Amino acid sequence: MTDIFHEIEEDLRRDRLRKVWDRFGALIIAACVLVVVAAAGWSAYKYWRHQQAVSASAAYESAVSLAEAGKLPEAEAAFIEIAKTGPAGYRTLALFRAAGVAAARDKVAGIAAFDAIAADTRLPALARDLALVRGALLLVDTAGLPEVKQRVGAIATGTGPLRHSAREALALAELKAGDLSAANKTATSITSDGETPPGVRSRAELVRRLTAAAAPAPEAAPGSAPTQ
Repeated sequence: MTDIFHEIEEDLRRDRLRKVWDRFGALIIAACVLVVVAAAGWSAYKYWRHQQAVSASAAYESAVSLAEAGKLPEAEAAFIEIAKTGPAGYRTLALFRAAGVAAARDKVAGIAAFDAIAADTRLPALARDLALVRGALLLVDTAGLPEVKQRVGAIATGTGPLRHSAREALALAELKAGDLSAANKTATSITSDGETPPGVRSRAELVRRLTAAAAPAPEAAPGSAPTQ
């Protein structure tokens, strides 16, 4: 008797499965095909991305070799091409290297290139701020203090990682403009910042020493007697 009930249950189960298959079989097959196609597409996309990265890396190294060989126009053109066609990471690197090469042959062209990077809203904010700082450092030799302040004033007064280099650009521009007191104050703000990188600190210390005579005298403590 138990076997008969078991066979009946099996027949009912097969009948239900047959009905489900008749109703949804095509959809099940389509879903399976879609999963296989999606997996194959993802693998193909990863392979394509890998090939793009390999090609960009080779092109980037070739452009670097051109720059190191002093072939600046060729190097700049190669970096610009990578910036147009390469993956996002290489695009940013290539933009900065192209601007650096442009600055090596013509500072005005370099400043324009860095300004173009700073205006590119597709780039991260940090990259755009870095472009402003790089352009400001070039402007120290080619323009006045107002132009430098316009580019990096907000960065210098902030708390971001580029504040040190921005303050350095300001200190150099103030020194060149003959505002020794302002240069000393800016250089002191650099050297007193515990997070200032060693290279920036050493250059700021030099500016601070050069402008020490223009530094404001320290205020006397309340109630202290004047020096005789």
